[in-house]
Amino acid sequence: MDQKNIRNFCIIAHINHGKSTLSDRFLELTHTIEMSKMKPQLLDQMELERERGITIKLAPVQMKFVYKNQDYILNLIDTPGHADFSYEVSRSLAAVEGAILLVDASKGVQAQTVAHFEQSQKENLVIIPAINKIDLISSKIETVEKEIKSLVGENLPIFKISAKDSTGVESLLEEVIEKIPAPKGDPQKPLRALVFDSFYDPFLGVIAQVRIVDGKVSARTKLKFLRNEEKFEAKEVGIFKPQLSPCPELQTGAIGYIATGLKEINLVRVGDTISEAENAAQPLPGYKEIQPVVFSSFYPEQDKDFEVLRDGLWKLKLNDAALRFEPEKSGTLGRGFRCGFLGLLHMEIVKERMKREFNIEPVITLPSVAYKVHMINGEILEISNLTHLPDNAQYSLIEEPWSDIEIITPLSYMGSLMELLSGRRAINLNSDFISGEKVVIRAQIPLSEMISDFYDRLKSLSSGFASLSYNIIGWKKGDLVRLDIFVAQEKVEAMSRIVPKQSAYYEGKEMVEKLKDLLPRVMFPQALQAVVGGKVLARETIPALKKDVTGYLYGGDITRKRKLWEKQKRGKKKMTARGHVEIPSDVFLKLFKKGD
Repeated sequence: MDQKNIRNFCIIAHINHGKSTLSDRFLELTHTIEMSKMKPQLLDQMELERERGITIKLAPVQMKFVYKNQDYILNLIDTPGHADFSYEVSRSLAAVEGAILLVDASKGVQAQTVAHFEQSQKENLVIIPAINKIDLISSKIETVEKEIKSLVGENLPIFKISAKDSTGVESLLEEVIEKIPAPKGDPQKPLRALVFDSFYDPFLGVIAQVRIVDGKVSARTKLKFLRNEEKFEAKEVGIFKPQLSPCPELQTGAIGYIATGLKEINLVRVGDTISEAENAAQPLPGYKEIQPVVFSSFYPEQDKDFEVLRDGLWKLKLNDAALRFEPEKSGTLGRGFRCGFLGLLHMEIVKERMKREFNIEPVITLPSVAYKVHMINGEILEISNLTHLPDNAQYSLIEEPWSDIEIITPLSYMGSLMELLSGRRAINLNSDFISGEKVVIRAQIPLSEMISDFYDRLKSLSSGFASLSYNIIGWKKGDLVRLDIFVAQEKVEAMSRIVPKQSAYYEGKEMVEKLKDLLPRVMFPQALQAVVGGKVLARETIPALKKDVTGYLYGGDITRKRKLWEKQKRGKKKMTARGHVEIPSDVFLKLFKKGD
């Protein structure tokens, strides 16, 4: 196929605006998939994606289409819409020349619509805006059209489609061919292939998903990764249909895969450049290193499953470039890993994938953010694990990460959302109208205030109509203290948190009250204490289970029962002094959800 007849593009949109459905129509229109094999959300290969109705992983597919009597190859990358998976979107944008910006006709421009558009502008992509779901009774086409024009400008034509019934879909695909440029690159130069994703296959080893920027590659070619100089022989090259489909070679401009045969997963990194082993080119710029913003520890329920947990995390990391982890050991929970995520949904997806794909359900500690601790001696430590926090006397101040947030909401919910933000230590609150019915609220807020129930409260207060996007802006000094939780006189390190000093009492009181409901009763009373700097701020007690130790007696003097009751009382006293409480794994996730 001539390079000038290749088009590489992606679909970007807010969550649930119809990306996957539009991808299905493209696959039908181009006869990429036989109608007998078509199913909804075909590019959402993961069972978890289908259950939740969201795209989690970017998904490439090659289509062929005849337009004006010429054959074209169309490489589409379907992208996620949720903010937690924005890194997947950024990698997709770097591998293509254009994007369809899809907006729901009833919901209009949302927060991730704006975020993805701004990201595409940084990559200098050609944008084709489209309004989807025009068949809905609740559609507001004229209003949404004005919102899109205020975002992308007045000059771009806006396509009006229904991905559900195929209205306008063919015209949109033809516009992709007309407006999106063919890929640049020199087929005569040495190979340069950008790795934008990867996954593990037990037979072919690590499979790198690549965009061929220069040159070409075929099976049995001797190659190497330019970042670590690791050499390998390509076992197979091919395209996505969307399943792996081997082909003789991948040419300049193509999107496809290279089977490396490598079994060591940590040798392959997203953003690396693959080139020829003996005639290597200069590496491509790659991707900006993504930094996790939410941290939690994963522990196996049984220590014998530690290796399974480790191998599972390594394999997920290969397919999830935003996941970070390092080993750690807890006196309470044993050996595990401190993991970094892009958000709470990202964390929950990783946990669920561990359960489904590797048959292990890890114990998860309370999510937290990283902090910068300024030591008395001038050293600055960045700490994401509170067990590493020095004693109070050793540091002078703590800084916490802050984020810029944008909330797009109908005007009627503005007051409630402003009140929500004020209660979360938000500053620099301001708002602008983007239409007669919608307003965008901007603010700065500590990231720690967003990792509990912020998103749930946002959706609840706005009846599901508000949308959120955010980005980290840096660190700010905070009046913060460490809050520790003791269960039965034993400190549970996994429940320690850094909280604002002014709210330490309320946070501690809420935690022990929740624990009283969450922890199971045992044969001795459990004291629950919230402690700051050795001072108990709040306390609750879970009463002991009562066993009828006199049930087997019949008749006789009351003194026989009293002896048994006294014996039971002495036993419970010993258990209270020596007893150890096993905390169920689901308690950690339930604990950080705040009440309304």
